[in-house]
Amino acid sequence: MSVIERMIAYHLARLNDKNPQVRIESIQELALLEATDALDALEAVYRNDPDPAVRKAAQEAGRALFLKKHRASGA
Repeated sequence: MSVIERMIAYHLARLNDKNPQVRIESIQELALLEATDALDALEAVYRNDPDPAVRKAAQEAGRALFLKKHRASGA
């Protein structure tokens, strides 16, 4: 497993942290890492997280990653 993959796995695990600020920071890190594999996890956060700020962060990051993924695939 590469360093980037470990970082992505770390931030995915932190999406379940009880502190909303930790979840937001991990969402932002996933976006910075361009972790398009995290789209499903971000969608789940967007649909289920009790904190509106976390849902908004997940929505924004998910949108950016979705666009990045589709531009890279030539779609």
